Amino acid sequence: MYTFRKYSMILMTILLVGVLAACGQAQTQSQSSSAFTSTTGSNEAASSTEAQNTTIAYKAANGEVEVPSHPKRVIVLADSYYGFFVALGLQPIATVDHVFSSEMLKSTTTGMTNLGETPKVEEVMALDPDLIVVWDGDANLANYEKIAPTVAIKYGQYTYKEQLQEFGKMTGTEDKAKEVAAAWESKIAEAKPKVQAAVGDKTVSILQPYAKGVYVRGDSYGRGGEIIYQELGLKGTEATQKEAVDNGPGYVDISLENVPDFAGDYIFTAPWGGDGETTGSTLYDSSLWKSLPAVKEKHVFKIDPVAYYFNDPISMDAQLDFIVKSLTGA
Repeated sequence: MYTFRKYSMILMTILLVGVLAACGQAQTQSQSSSAFTSTTGSNEAASSTEAQNTTIAYKAANGEVEVPSHPKRVIVLADSYYGFFVALGLQPIATVDHVFSSEMLKSTTTGMTNLGETPKVEEVMALDPDLIVVWDGDANLANYEKIAPTVAIKYGQYTYKEQLQEFGKMTGTEDKAKEVAAAWESKIAEAKPKVQAAVGDKTVSILQPYAKGVYVRGDSYGRGGEIIYQELGLKGTEATQKEAVDNGPGYVDISLENVPDFAGDYIFTAPWGGDGETTGSTLYDSSLWKSLPAVKEKHVFKIDPVAYYFNDPISMDAQLDFIVKSLTGA
């Protein structure tokens, strides 16, 4: 009996040791599993933080600026560039009044903040932006730089095609910029032969009357000029080519009596409106205007003075459709 009791105690001891060992192992495994989960969570958080903190050093007109890659809260105060950001998939959270007035852009402004014609620094700050885009020489540039990374842009420093790629580099959306450019080139390749066949060797002009004269637009200042002269390869009159395309900033200011030298066989026109003259009556009601061949042959096409101010991808896509339809009679 003693022998049986002795063996029983030995067996119980062995079983107890086994149970304790198993518990210890389970606890160790549990601790190990918790540590792995914790480490994974830490790594994920670190990775997420790293992604959020990724910046791109961009050389702007105001110096080198650390711009967040794929910014989420962009405010565009340099109105010409609003459409570039939309095209790149970077929907701004606020911009200025001019953008909301464009028939070609206002559909993209739903839910956005309109900062008016003259934005206030306090209003910009309240929106908590992570990127601000302004004109070079903006009076509040220094104040904006205290709020968020601020990129100042000099108008005309880049062509519209170069500007798209610059914004792509600046915001980490280079692939999207190339995609947008490729789609544009494809559309031009389809439209150009049709337009050139319809227009032939006739000339095309872009005229914007104001109170004291007329602006003749060239190939680099919006108003459809890039499309008409650069992309579609159409020609202006000799005077237009010399004064507005080959020389100057992209336009020339002429007096009313000189209009016949600049008026092409086809005319795209809208009042300038920058001086309060919104009807263009100084030109359109004149006998000189009514005597122009393009007017007599009904080859005059009215464009929107605000929408054609812009030369971003979204605006130009819509402008191209209208220009092609106008010149081909489609």
